Amino acid sequence: MAVDVMQGLALGDARPADPRTMAVTPGAAALDMSDEGAVVRRVQQGDTEAFDELVRRYMRRAYGLAYRLLGHREDAEDLVQDAFMTALQRIETFDVTRPFGPWFFRLLTNRGLNARQARFIRQVEPLAEERAGGQASPLDLLERTEVRERFRQAADALPERQRIAIELFDVEGFSSAEIAAALDIPAGTVRWYVHEARRALRSALEPLANDRGADHG
Repeated sequence: MAVDVMQGLALGDARPADPRTMAVTPGAAALDMSDEGAVVRRVQQGDTEAFDELVRRYMRRAYGLAYRLLGHREDAEDLVQDAFMTALQRIETFDVTRPFGPWFFRLLTNRGLNARQARFIRQVEPLAEERAGGQASPLDLLERTEVRERFRQAADALPERQRIAIELFDVEGFSSAEIAAALDIPAGTVRWYVHEARRALRSALEPLANDRGADHG
């Protein structure tokens, strides 16, 4: 099923003139959800026009979220394209009794965070290591690497929604309201996810902190 997803960006005002001013809030097309299950069923049966309808319904919010994650217009467009095509590839596994939006935005957010992390590692870490040359001992560098690795392992072990919430809230600077709108969950639930994720991360990192304290004791 070949679909040019990015044609959706040319529909009406799907892409704002300045994405930085755009709040991640439900658009009018996302409000009428009564027929969404039927639309997804049509997509699962190979109906490309039905998929176009999903693209139109979620394009504006998808682009706003992608821009917040990556901060660059072309990168955001690429992420939206990738997310919609991945959703299309996985649509057969989607449970039509559940809303499409939260499933799709979790997919987009996961891929966006992965892209952001890969870009950060590629562009920043070599420079950081160069600046650290001659200023930090091998032991210090080893400890920093160990902390980062332990943190990443602990974050990866979190339930999916907790991991997304903590990364968007604490790392990317999203508000609880923005995360709630993107994932279609109450803001109070977002705050609870963040609280539980922080507790789990502290618990995972505490042994490492204790070991370092004992070494310096």
